[in-house]
Amino acid sequence: MARSFLVCGALVMAIGIAAGAFSAHAAKGAAHPDAAQLLRTAVLYHLVNGLGIVAVGLAARWGTSMWLAAAGLLLLAGVVLFCGSLWFLAMTGRSAGPFAPVGGLAFIAGWLALAIHALPPPDEKKGSDTFSRRPSQ
Repeated sequence: MARSFLVCGALVMAIGIAAGAFSAHAAKGAAHPDAAQLLRTAVLYHLVNGLGIVAVGLAARWGTSMWLAAAGLLLLAGVVLFCGSLWFLAMTGRSAGPFAPVGGLAFIAGWLALAIHALPPPDEKKGSDTFSRRPSQ
C-alpha cells in the first residue's frame, strides 16, 4: 500500500504542476467568465490533496489500517471529482452537477480518515508512542 499511494501521490502532484502551468493559458480562452479563479482553486486543491496522498503513502510505511487506505482513496476521489468539475465548469461554462460538492466531501472525509488512522487504538496503553498497526510490506 505504501508504494502504491506514494506513486499515486507523486503522479497527482506532477499532473497538478502541469495543470497549474496550463491553466494560466487555458483561462484566456475559457467559456466561464471566472475561469481563471476556478482553475486557480482547482489547482490549489489538486496540489494540497496530492500532498495528502503522498502523506498517506509515507504513513503506510509505518503501518496500515482500513482508515489509511480509505484516506488515500477518498483524497484521490476528491481530486478527480472536485478539481475535475471545476475544470469542466471553467472550460465549458456548464456545471458538472453534484460532482464538486461530492468531491469536497471526499476531501473532508479523507482528511478525517487520516486523522482517525493516526489516533492510538483503544487497546493501546496510555502514554505509548508506538502504534499497534500491521507493519507495511
